[in-house]
Amino acid sequence: MTNHAPDFTLDAELDETADWDDADRLESDDQAPVDDFVSGYADQPDPEDDPTVGAMELAERHQLRRVASLRTELEDITEVEYRQLRLERVVLVGVWTDGTVEDAENSMAELALLAETAGSEVLEAIYQRRQTPDPATYIGRGKVEGLAEIVAATGADTVICDGELAPSQLRNLEDRVKVKVVDRTALILDIFAQHAKSREGQAQVELAQLQYMKQRLRGWGGNLSRQAGGRVGADGGGIGGRGPGETKIETDRRRINDKIAKLRRELKHMKGTRDTKRADRNRHQIPSVAIAGYTNAGKSSLLNRLTGAGVLVEDALFATLDPTTRRTTTADGRVYTMSDTVGFVRHLPHQLIEAFRSTLEEVADSDLIVHVVDGSHPDPEGQLSAVRGVLADIEAADVPEIVVINKADAADPLVLARLRQHEPHSVVVSARTGEGIEEALALIEADLPRPGVEFDVLLPYERGDLVNWLHQHGEIEELEHTGEGTRVRGRANADLANELAAYAV
Repeated sequence: MTNHAPDFTLDAELDETADWDDADRLESDDQAPVDDFVSGYADQPDPEDDPTVGAMELAERHQLRRVASLRTELEDITEVEYRQLRLERVVLVGVWTDGTVEDAENSMAELALLAETAGSEVLEAIYQRRQTPDPATYIGRGKVEGLAEIVAATGADTVICDGELAPSQLRNLEDRVKVKVVDRTALILDIFAQHAKSREGQAQVELAQLQYMKQRLRGWGGNLSRQAGGRVGADGGGIGGRGPGETKIETDRRRINDKIAKLRRELKHMKGTRDTKRADRNRHQIPSVAIAGYTNAGKSSLLNRLTGAGVLVEDALFATLDPTTRRTTTADGRVYTMSDTVGFVRHLPHQLIEAFRSTLEEVADSDLIVHVVDGSHPDPEGQLSAVRGVLADIEAADVPEIVVINKADAADPLVLARLRQHEPHSVVVSARTGEGIEEALALIEADLPRPGVEFDVLLPYERGDLVNWLHQHGEIEELEHTGEGTRVRGRANADLANELAAYAV
């Protein structure tokens, strides 16, 4: 089973009838979001100027694909040329239950960005005020008729709802609007399936997709009839079924459960590898810093700026999913690690939190969280609240935190001042221009855990290895070269202090 589930994946189809002028128009004519909301800026690296791994991955993600003709005989050589993929045409639907009108519009603007990231063209967006979503159709019977008219008038082939729909709501909406209906959870799962690169990331996404699909299996007609078993295999399930009486939907559910169990075993094995690496860092008492934050807040850009990691950077939601860890040093030579993590979003599907728990443990086990927030976003406070809600879910709320307000070059100074007032332990930076990076590094280094044992030793010159170890893993307050050796005073962890005890003054 592939990561892209056919029930809800936003498929890209070939436009066989489009000529080259149409293809050029589709490539150059960008669809505007439903609101005036735009991301702060697109900080994309130039592959020619900076041929990093991230730049090459970004070029591969956006390149055109060479496709063969679907015909059996070629009449024109252009039938195997490069074609532009036709974007899926979608209508967005939201239900506004609480908050202000601005909150509702921001939520719809974010849904539009999610849809575009998944590879679709947003044609229309509608939302309504209700106390609670309609249990049968999400938006109510009357509004469904209006939605069907909009779908028919715009030629849309998909409806995306800003919420997690029950199986009955999905079925009722599809029956009445006559096109595919996708909810917010399925949309986010599709984006994760497109962007996951590592074996662990792909397994985590597939697990989340299967958990989502398990509750939404559907069957019509013969698919719901009882299957026969054994010798009457031609009439039903045959060998491999649980016997007479098991329905097709039960067989599908059992197979999904088997696949889920297999993926859990694989992820448990991968988690062991991750735990081994983490234990090695803990054994050497190397401090760890985790970069967390809302999706598209600039986490990968900040990691590149701080460590030169060269990871993929794109002005899109959930552009990078696989965590990246880089070793770096403080100004005085202490070694620590800095990790980029998966981005968060409002109403992050619980299936993803469960599936990515082993990855998110990197945040919970870190010594310091660098919480990145997009200063140019219309609702940065909402981003802070959403991320902290997820951090509480993974038991990382008690980890020390530094708030880094990114995209200062595109943000309103009044918004930056308001954020600084609400978040005293914060710093304003621009990962694109480098503004505030030195101040951010100084703040991170100041908040790194300090070694707990003071020492004052005279090391012989032949023990230069200990001096080097102190530079990397200790905190040197005073260093003096004398005739007898190197006099060092400072702080170190317990293991290193025990080794230094033989040279104490």
